[in-house]
Amino acid sequence: MVECQIVALKVMGSSPIIRPKYFSSLGGIGRRDRLKICSSLGCWFKSNSEQVIDYIYINFLYYIMFLNYIILFFLLSYSHNFFTFCDAPEPWQLGLQDPATPVMEGIVDFHNYIMLFLVTIGTFVLWMLAKIYFSFNEKSNPVSNKFTHSNTLEIVWTLIPAVILMFIAVPSFGLLYSLDELIDPTVTLKIVGHQWYWSYEYSDYATLEGGESLNFDSYMVATDDLTHGSFRLLEVDNRVVLPVNTHIRLLITAADILHSWTIPSFGVKLDACPGRLSQTSLFIKREGVYYGQCSEICGINHGFMPIVVKGVSVDTFVTWIAAKLDNLIID
Repeated sequence: MVECQIVALKVMGSSPIIRPKYFSSLGGIGRRDRLKICSSLGCWFKSNSEQVIDYIYINFLYYIMFLNYIILFFLLSYSHNFFTFCDAPEPWQLGLQDPATPVMEGIVDFHNYIMLFLVTIGTFVLWMLAKIYFSFNEKSNPVSNKFTHSNTLEIVWTLIPAVILMFIAVPSFGLLYSLDELIDPTVTLKIVGHQWYWSYEYSDYATLEGGESLNFDSYMVATDDLTHGSFRLLEVDNRVVLPVNTHIRLLITAADILHSWTIPSFGVKLDACPGRLSQTSLFIKREGVYYGQCSEICGINHGFMPIVVKGVSVDTFVTWIAAKLDNLIID
């Protein structure tokens, strides 16, 4: 391959004086032939510089788009094999927390599905802007084309977005209707929001003597009372314990003003309205400790209403419920 560097020294009139700076891989070509080759290459690069830059830029955009797809596929496919589950917010977190329910898995999958369209459309728009910038200017295109409209172009840019919206709408409707699905629950948890704490009641379980159900309040743990490894502003004195692989019904309301019971890993965000009982379903797929907060501005201490749910096995949950009911009888 012939490689050379052309250096323009001076322009006299309309003809530039060009000389070679150095040569490589030219073998036994004579000095006069070398000058001819370099002069022709220099003139070609000078007359086609904008096309060369445009070609390089377009290929660079294609390379970046392909690289984004590869990185995205790798992160989505193999992230759980190398990292632990993220069930609490992290500093400078940009992505979603790891899903623990089928609903949240559907939300994450739909988010990743939408990102493919966003990356493709964004790359295409950047390419169009670059194409317009380099191709339609006074230097490269001194005489502009005059036309009022193009029927073909108008049909294309109307049908393509409509088709894209259809590809987005079909899975979104399926996910939306799955959020309202309520299967016959095994456990019912009643949640009441207060200023500024949460109350919980396991209405399915009651003591034999008096029929008192298990209920308790959950307050945020102050910073001075935190133990090693606890999350500041997220830890509570009484955690909610729920069984995994069990259909659970959540009944949510408020005693004073609007609140919102939200846990990102569950994909649950339901408003607690005074005088109204809202319900949703929950199916935890793995054991762990999940953190959330009130997501409705409810006063001066709105930021101090954390939620902590501990997912345990069914046997552990039965043992915990029995111990709590025994404590109620003793008290």
